[in-house]
Amino acid sequence: MIKSPPFQLSLLHPRYWLLWLALGVAYLLSWLPYSWLMALGRSLGLLTFKLLKSRRKIASRNLELCFPEKTAAEQAQLLQENARQTGCALIETIIGWWWPDWRFKKLAQFDGFEHIQAELDQGKGVLLLATHMLHLEAAGRVIGLTHPSVGFYRPHNNALMEFFMYRGRIRSNKYMIGKRDVKGLIEALNSGEICFYLPDQDYGRKRAVFVPFFAVADTASTTGTTLFAKAANCSVVPVYTQSLPGNKGYRVQALPALQNFPTGDDVADITLVNQIVEQAVLQAPGQYMWLHRRFKTRPAESDPSYY
Repeated sequence: MIKSPPFQLSLLHPRYWLLWLALGVAYLLSWLPYSWLMALGRSLGLLTFKLLKSRRKIASRNLELCFPEKTAAEQAQLLQENARQTGCALIETIIGWWWPDWRFKKLAQFDGFEHIQAELDQGKGVLLLATHMLHLEAAGRVIGLTHPSVGFYRPHNNALMEFFMYRGRIRSNKYMIGKRDVKGLIEALNSGEICFYLPDQDYGRKRAVFVPFFAVADTASTTGTTLFAKAANCSVVPVYTQSLPGNKGYRVQALPALQNFPTGDDVADITLVNQIVEQAVLQAPGQYMWLHRRFKTRPAESDPSYY
């Protein structure tokens, strides 16, 4: 467990002043009506994709690789929706970190918590198999309002951002565990905690297998899910999250816990994990984090880059 970073006078150093200003403006914006914030987010997203051409190209390439059956026009439409949702994610970070519970509860919908409760009632921890959807900060808040949980994350390199990010992410939740603290996550699961885990990014070839993800047959996929499932007294429960249309908020859906998992066959087990992620993405493909170079690690270092 990483303790909440204390406030230090060094955070008032001039090198942080611009960030303080940006955070102050963001906080003031957070009090605007939700529909206004989402409209602002969509506009920011379209502008961001125009300015950050390299990220736009990565997202476009990922869509080409994953959905070759779609026409160029369909892919372009999905890319535009992803741009808008990326801007909304910036706003969702603001409201996820700063909105009081009474205000955020109006946007929160959690279905299927009985599947999680069934595992907790057996004295098990729960490893939530989540996905890098763009509204993740808001989804974490929805889960925390139902049952305060534990996050698994990469600490921010900027001390001031880490100060705010940690506090924002534990609003309605318990505490955070650094991504290198494998032992800490196992201990939390053994203590009967609900812990977030997101296995759907490219973490390199170490502790990974190459299995299909959408149309890419050789996707580097972490075996972390099986590692934690074997090492801890826990159940693996998939969750789907979605930003609802019409500014209606956020829906989290828990599915029944995986049975007979892991099997001991990493290829079969991680193929199943990727299929679960695919189904989560297909709920709202424009809301997935396509900006990440998901396919940067190839089976052989000599293989040409997909990018």
